[in-house]
Amino acid sequence: MKKALAVDDSATMRNLVKMALEPEGFSVDTAENGQQALELARRNTYNIVISDINMPVMNGLEFLREFRNFNRTTPVLMLTTETEAAKKEQAKKLGATGWIVKPFRPEDLVKVVKRVVR
Repeated sequence: MKKALAVDDSATMRNLVKMALEPEGFSVDTAENGQQALELARRNTYNIVISDINMPVMNGLEFLREFRNFNRTTPVLMLTTETEAAKKEQAKKLGATGWIVKPFRPEDLVKVVKRVVR
């Protein structure tokens, strides 16, 4: 079974990602912030990480920077309300695989995940 990690301070968003991916054969772990996500990512192997940017404790860009220090290959999608080009560029430089703007349709998320997860 493929594993995904959904990182978002909103329980609604974490559940939405989970509901979109579980029927596609994914087991989905969740974290409320980047710090929790890092702890999970150090203990588990994921096929994909889907992370918000604006979160307390450790934001998504800080998480991405730390995650890429020990994992260069797992795709990371940034799921955010941010549409700012500078933020997208920063995320890309840090190693983000893609960008999905909230609100999103679950089928759109599934399409992107299927494209980046082999």
